[in-house]
Amino acid sequence: MRFEIMRLDDVDGTPVDTTVVDAASVNRIVQQAAAIGQRLWIRPADTPAS
Repeated sequence: MRFEIMRLDDVDGTPVDTTVVDAASVNRIVQQAAAIGQRLWIRPADTPAS
């Protein structure tokens, strides 16, 4: 499964940066963000219809 991770602005919470990663990478990114106090929004990535 893939997830879209948006880094949020510290002031107003608007998305600043977006990346799509696999499930194995989510924990690492969350740990890094927590270490520096960064706000994230994580949701399942849209998958193309087959």
